[in-house]
This record gives sequence, C-alpha cells and structure tokens, in this order.
Amino acid sequence: MTQLLTDEMLEATSPAPALRTELPGPEAAAIIARDEPVTSPALTRLYPLVARRGRGCVIEDVDGNRFLDFNAGIAVVAAGHAHPAVNAAIHAQVDDLLHYCSSDFYLPTYTDLSVKLAELAPIAGPTRSFLCNSGTEAVEAALKLARHHTGRPNVIAFLGAFHGRSLGSLSLTASKARQRGGFGITVPGSFHAPYWNPYPTDGGDSALTGADYIEQVIFTQLSTPDDVAAIFVEPIQGEGGYIVPPAGWLARLRELCDRHGILLVVDEVQSGVGRTGTMWACQHPTAGVEPDIMCIGKGLASGLPLAGIVAKADVMDWEPGGHGSTFGGNPVACAAALATLELVEQGLAANARAVGAHLLAALDTLATTIAAQGRPLITQVRGRGLMIGIDLPDHDAADALQEACFRRGLLTLTCGERTLRFAPPLVVTAEQADTAVAIVADALASLGD
Repeated sequence: MTQLLTDEMLEATSPAPALRTELPGPEAAAIIARDEPVTSPALTRLYPLVARRGRGCVIEDVDGNRFLDFNAGIAVVAAGHAHPAVNAAIHAQVDDLLHYCSSDFYLPTYTDLSVKLAELAPIAGPTRSFLCNSGTEAVEAALKLARHHTGRPNVIAFLGAFHGRSLGSLSLTASKARQRGGFGITVPGSFHAPYWNPYPTDGGDSALTGADYIEQVIFTQLSTPDDVAAIFVEPIQGEGGYIVPPAGWLARLRELCDRHGILLVVDEVQSGVGRTGTMWACQHPTAGVEPDIMCIGKGLASGLPLAGIVAKADVMDWEPGGHGSTFGGNPVACAAALATLELVEQGLAANARAVGAHLLAALDTLATTIAAQGRPLITQVRGRGLMIGIDLPDHDAADALQEACFRRGLLTLTCGERTLRFAPPLVVTAEQADTAVAIVADALASLGD
C-alpha cells in the first residue's frame, strides 16, 4: 500500500488540498473494484473518494491524497474530524461501557445528554428527550408521537423536504422522485405544501407557499385542520437547496398551528448543533419559532450515530413501551455528543457565524466578478452560518462543478435542482474558506473549456 503520511506529518504539512496521484489513485481504484460487486446499488457514490482518515477539515484518502472537506460527511462532523476532546470522551467511555440497552435500563450518559438537551432546547418549559440512531428514526419517532398525542391521522410537510428514507419519514420527504420510486404506497394521510420559493422571477413573491397554501388549499380541499396532527418543517431546507425562508415565514406556521391545535415539528437534523451560527436554526431572529417537537441528528455526536427528538414534556405523553430503540442513546455516542455540544457552546457556533459570513461574502464577490466577465454561472448565493448554497444555471452545471471541485481537492455536494452546498466542519478557518472559494473559481473557469 502507498506510504501514508504519519499523524505528525499530516499536521505539519501545508494546508489541503495536496494531490499526489490521479483520482482515483491505485489503492482507491482497487477498493472501488472490490466494492461495486458486493454493495447495494442504492449507494450513490458521487465521486471516487475512498477516505482513510481525517483531521479537522482535511480528509486523506487511501493513496495519501489530501482534500479540503466542505461537506463534513453530509454536515455530520460538527467538531471536525478527530477532534481531541470528542475522541477523548469516546475513548474514556469505551473503556467503561460500550453498550447497554437504554430502552430497558438507565445509562448515565443518556441522562446527562437529556439534561443538556433540556437546557439547550429552543422550547420554554420542561422538555423530554428520546434518543435513537439516525435522522430518519428521529422523524419516525416524531411522526408517531404527534399522532399519539393529538389522536389525529394527518400530517403536512413541504415540497423539497428531506426527512428520511424509511417508509414513515419517506411519506414526508419530497426532495427527489427517485427517493420514492418503486416503493409502493407510503404512509397515508401525508400532504405537501410548497416551501418558500427563492426565485422571485418564478413566482416566489406571489405564489402561495407555507401557511398561506395550507390554509387556502389543503384546509379547503384536502384535510380539515382538526384532522392534522402536525406540520413538519425544516427551518432551512437542506436537500431542497439550502433555502432560507424570509422573516415571518416560519412564524406564520407557528401561528397556524396554535390556532388549530396542530403540533409544529421542526426538523433540525441538518441545520442544528451550531451549523447556522446558533445552536438551532429556529433560534435566529428571522426564524423565531418555538417547536413542539424538534428532530435532531447528524452533527450531534460529530460522526457517531446518534439522533433523537426533544419535545415539550406534556407532548411526550406516550406510555412505557410506546416506542423504543435497542441501540439509541448508546453510551459512547452520548459521550461524543456531550463533548460536541460543549465545543459548540464554547466557540464553534460563533466560528460558524463568523467564518460563514466570510465565506458567504467571498462567494457573493465571486458571483459578481464572473458575472462582470460575461459568465453569470452563479445565479444566486444564499445561506446562514456554515450552511451555504450557490445556484448554477442548471442541474448538469451543478454536477459538473461538484466533479471539478473534487478533481482539485475540494469535497462538496450538490442539493436541490441546481445548488452546490458548502457545509464544512465548524472548525473551518477563514483561510480554508478562501482556499475553497479559489478552487471553486478555478473549477468554474474550467466549465467553459
């Protein structure tokens, strides 16, 4: 195998990217050849990255190529790869106890994390938490709890939403048709309204969205309000294109829910844990909503599988055995989450806010510069904190830019119809942000070649 950098060398070398081989390199190509016959074809595999290890915002592949990571494992590695405080918490817990079922017994870390979440939750009054393994499980739990608490059958979500891929959460997901294709009937009683449209020329300022659409279309033609248990919403839509609704848009949903006794479920799986510069995206002044149930996951444990729901105590009223999880709230994952949340409180949320503003401004400048050159390839820049997207003219251009960035050592992901997203670990520096923008500029220049 290719000689890889030692830990000391990895820390001491110049910042990423540093490409040593063609992509994929020989070791990566060999692993890909072994992988493809034996793994599920459902796995998308967007470009031939075979990751071996990471430090901070840097990923090293099996051939020793070093990449600047601006997707963080799909917004998961909040504290960066191998953060010493998170790793120390994991190692200490592993030495004590690897697993015991939290549904049937008490675990100190489960209790400690639930106490911390109660302290941090954007919910007034007492809360209760239920922990599970992934975002889709959190949404499933919220779906069950909403129907149990209200006794109502129907739920409302939004077009463009991604809430998961299991059948219950898939009934709320409306991001891409292929995510539903071939799976038959999803959970009945699910309706969808348009999310905020960020493209005014396409009717974004006048077409019905959000609460207006729910009132004027769903409540008049599809379901009475008394049959709706919950409205599920992402405070910033993730897979739908990193769309940030304007001030008051989410508040209208809150008011609508209050008027009809409907629960508001805020899905913070991708936007939470400091990613947008506050602990939760719904805490921003322009959002300003208090959920009845909040779904969390992704960055919660900086890479270990952990998710859950936090709900008003009087809403989480199911009986013992009403829901459960063998591995949910695993003590090692909970230990990692406690360390991660402490880091976010101590400075990572503030760093996301500061570096995110720097990155957003730099991308805006890039868009203006290339437009002045007669190449308006970036049609919109939007985001909050380190949840930023740039729109390209179409889907093919976004895919081409993603590939071109990879070939230059920058790891990104597309989302929505034509958006390239930037969601690096929250430890990212302004220098790394500038490097990323320079790579994007060079990659964009290559698209016209």
